[in-house]
Amino acid sequence: MTDSSELCLYEVRDGVALVTLNRPERNNGMTGELELAYFARLAQANGDREVRAVVVTGAGRSFCPGADLARDRGPGQEPLPNSKIPTTFPLTVDKPVVAAINGGCAGVGLVQALQCDVRFAATQARFTTAFARRGLIAEYGIAWLLPRIVGYAAASDLLITGRTFDAQEALRIGLVNSLHDRSEVVDVALEYAREAAAHTSPASMATIKRQLQHYQSVGLDEAVADSNHLMRLSAGGPDFREGVGSFLEGRPPAFPALGEGTRFPWMDE
Repeated sequence: MTDSSELCLYEVRDGVALVTLNRPERNNGMTGELELAYFARLAQANGDREVRAVVVTGAGRSFCPGADLARDRGPGQEPLPNSKIPTTFPLTVDKPVVAAINGGCAGVGLVQALQCDVRFAATQARFTTAFARRGLIAEYGIAWLLPRIVGYAAASDLLITGRTFDAQEALRIGLVNSLHDRSEVVDVALEYAREAAAHTSPASMATIKRQLQHYQSVGLDEAVADSNHLMRLSAGGPDFREGVGSFLEGRPPAFPALGEGTRFPWMDE
């Protein structure tokens, strides 16, 4: 069995963790072992004091074409979905997660991309939900995720038909943020993440991620009341003082690592 550390690679550059799905001989087809290795790398990045943002990509010319349906699971091998960690784990990562979709992105691979905060794609990439064409249903919570990103009508089309669509359509419907040549997409994602790592408060980024998720399920009044409370906390914190001070002094900010600067109630939950 392949070492889990080799199934998903981890490298830190300038405050950014580059996480790479690493089964290029199978186009990074997802298995239970790869899923666990990927989640372990995200957990590693989340706990790494030096990491302020994460970029996820695939080795070779594919991001992830979905489950590796051609592989027969042997005795003792992990099932898919895995039996140990909730498949929504990527949504709990406190740091920005950026997908660099360098090629084919389908099924559970598309779900992993949708669970990232921002998505850059290669112009050569192709996408499909695939599930209905394999006799499956909308798995991994994609029926919850996809409409919130592309809207109900587009999500219905893509899930019901399971058709393949290209990167231009993915951009048009808002599934990805921008398109780049395959040779450039990882570098673009890394530069985006480096910019966030260098100029943005880790406490602010993590709290904003939680606001975006929580406010989807509450009314406007509750969202405003909660954000007003959080605003008062942030205005009294060291990250605000550093953000304003660095702006007035015309210098880059030196925000503390996550958990070492401004504190919010969710950090103690």
